[in-house]
Amino acid sequence: MVNNESFQHAAERIYHDWDKALSNEDVEGLLALYAPDAVLESPAVPLTTDAETGVCHGHDELRPLLEAVAARKPPLRTHYRTGFLTDGERTMIFEYPRATPNGEQMDFVEVMEIADGLIQRHCVYWGWRGVKVIQDDAYHK
Repeated sequence: MVNNESFQHAAERIYHDWDKALSNEDVEGLLALYAPDAVLESPAVPLTTDAETGVCHGHDELRPLLEAVAARKPPLRTHYRTGFLTDGERTMIFEYPRATPNGEQMDFVEVMEIADGLIQRHCVYWGWRGVKVIQDDAYHK
C-alpha cells in the first residue's frame, strides 16, 4: 500500500526540483532525483549521445545524456508548465505545451513513475514542435 501523502509530496518536490535543475543545467541535481537503476526513454537519447536507442539505464547512462542536454539546449527549449497530474500512487504526468504566454516552446509530455521518493522510470513524448527542432537539427547548432 502506497502512502498517498508521501507520494504526493515526492511528486510535487520532483516536479519543481527537476525543472529547476534542468533550467540551471544542474546535472548533479537532476541525477539526485533518479533512482540508481532508473530508466529514461526519450528521443533526446540518440539525438544527443552516441546511443542507438532512446533508452538509458541507471546513472552511468543518464549522466552523459543529461550533460549533453544541458550543454546543447536549443533556444525553444524553455520551461513553461502549468501543473501536474498523478494517479495518487505511482505516476506523475505533466506537459510543456507548445503555446505559452511568451510564444512557442518545444512541446513535451513527461511521464514519471516514482517510488521511494525517486524517479524510477521517465518517458518523454515529443510533440510536433519538438520534432521540428530535431528535423532542423537545432541540438547540434
